[in-house]
Formats: sequence, structure tokens, C-alpha cells
Amino acid sequence: MSLNIQEIALAYEKATQEFLDIAMSVPTDKLDLHVGEDWSSRQVIHHCADSEAQSYARLRRLIAEPGSTIQGYDEGKWAEDLTLGYRQLPVADSIDVVRAVRAGSLAIIKRLQPAQLENFGVHSQSGRFTVERWLEIYTRHAVEHAEQITKNLKL
Repeated sequence: MSLNIQEIALAYEKATQEFLDIAMSVPTDKLDLHVGEDWSSRQVIHHCADSEAQSYARLRRLIAEPGSTIQGYDEGKWAEDLTLGYRQLPVADSIDVVRAVRAGSLAIIKRLQPAQLENFGVHSQSGRFTVERWLEIYTRHAVEHAEQITKNLKL
């Protein structure tokens, strides 16, 4: 990834819009279609809301508390938990969560100084985790899940 903060912010913003555009376009009668064992669009949208909420807190911890622990979570268990409702709940609130937390994170990204890209924490599942790595993961994450929804819509 380029270390130009403006380019990073633009890529993140573009990925956000790509995800939101496709998530908001899913007709209600296609929300539960899925390719093979992959998640349905409904599950993807709920997962993205939870993942983005986690990422929102992680970015702030990496900036304000370098060296701290970044807690992982089992996204598969979250997706299957009946109380969390990934298979049943409407998606509008989750789309709103994605929109809000990514807007909040984008505001922080635009304020980053190049040296802060090396701030790091220790991720409980994957070890050393820098702000630069966070940017790579969460920019790509939105795009990958937009592509997954696109595949589901072709069914």
C-alpha cells in the first residue's frame, strides 16, 4: 500500500461506497440466497457491521494506545449465533452501522501522520498489527464482501 495518506483515505472511501451501494441494492427476496457454503447477503451485511464496529475500536486503540492488545473474535460463531440474528434480522440497521463507523474511521484516517502508520498493537490471533496493516485489511474487507454479495445476486 502506498504511504500517501490522501491516497489511502480515497481508497478506503471508495471501498466503503462500493460496499454500501451493493448492500443497499439487494432486493429483500434475494437477501438469503448464497453460493454454496458461503454466507448469504444478509449474513455478509450483518458480519460487516460487526466487523466494522470492531475495526472502529481497533483503529482508535492503535493510535491512542500503541502496544496494546487487539482482541480477535470468532466471526463464524457470531454469524451462527441465533441471538445475533445474522440469518433473520433486517439489514437496514447494519447498513447504517457500516456507514457510520466507516465515516468515523475515514475522518481519523485523513488526520493520520505518516509515522502513525507504524503504530502497532498485538492482535490476539495474528500477532503484530500496525495501522498500515489495519488500512490494508479494512479497505480490502469492504471490497471482498461487496464482491461476495454481487455473486449472490447473480443466483
